[in-house]
Amino acid sequence: MTTPNPEQQQAMLKRLARVEGQIRGIQGMISRGEDCEAIAQQFSAARKALDKAYQEMLACLLEEAVLDPQSDSSDTLARVRKIFTKYT
Repeated sequence: MTTPNPEQQQAMLKRLARVEGQIRGIQGMISRGEDCEAIAQQFSAARKALDKAYQEMLACLLEEAVLDPQSDSSDTLARVRKIFTKYT
């Protein structure tokens, strides 16, 4: 198993920091009693940002499986299927 390269790590950490900020913003909106639709809109934005960070991690897993020089094509396909079954 490999880990994300430094560029991937930084990209994911930046995305997660944005999500963290969005969640804090949503908490503030709820505390202030803001409009439900505005809160829902922010929830949607935070979910999309988290989904994007997750997709980056999933891509890292898939790259690892596909680029493994020690796996033959049937092993690679089995790993990719396992990743999709387990994480999507």
